[in-house]
Amino acid sequence: MKLKPVASNQKPYLQPCAIIDWRQPQVLEQARRLTNSLNSEKAIAQRCFEWVRDEIRHSWDYRQGPVTCRASEVLRHGTGFCYAKAHLLAALLRANGIAAGLCYQRLSLEGNGSPYCLHGLTAVYLQEHGWYRVDPRGNKADVDARFDPPREYLAFDIFQQMEWDFVEIYPRPLPVVIDALRKNDSIQALYRNLPDREPTDLGSAGDCQGNAD
Repeated sequence: MKLKPVASNQKPYLQPCAIIDWRQPQVLEQARRLTNSLNSEKAIAQRCFEWVRDEIRHSWDYRQGPVTCRASEVLRHGTGFCYAKAHLLAALLRANGIAAGLCYQRLSLEGNGSPYCLHGLTAVYLQEHGWYRVDPRGNKADVDARFDPPREYLAFDIFQQMEWDFVEIYPRPLPVVIDALRKNDSIQALYRNLPDREPTDLGSAGDCQGNAD
């Protein structure tokens, strides 16, 4: 699929904000620790992706709280829903000077129609391949997300009529996603109120609900 950055240049995909707070000291340290022995963009991106995928637990898979949103919160607690894990991955990539944005799919929550919800992904810009989507939500028996550009290996395929692959790459999380993560104080509550938008009503990213740290 042809991805569509919503910003006209890469600068917004490198900047910090209140949610992708990559200048926070612990995030910076983790970014450096992961990649200090690597010297290629592709290797750095793959290392960051695989670490978030494998070492940060998906909150619903592990029934583990709290609900996290900021990249630094995800790192501190070691857990997050797909959106939060995508925030952390984007932060680690930007801390290494690699442009990264956020993408979304619309999926059936149980795989059999309504209800639907947004699913969060990360897009990374690789000089060799251009924009490339990865899914750091975490693998399990029926999920095998990988980093092997230019081919995408996402956690979920689109099967149903009301499911959707959104082509937009956002430099900041969508407000509807941040609202859901902030307003639900348990993983059970969030699972009952996951964010959703129909294909014609995704809207545009806000300002990360605040200034960069």
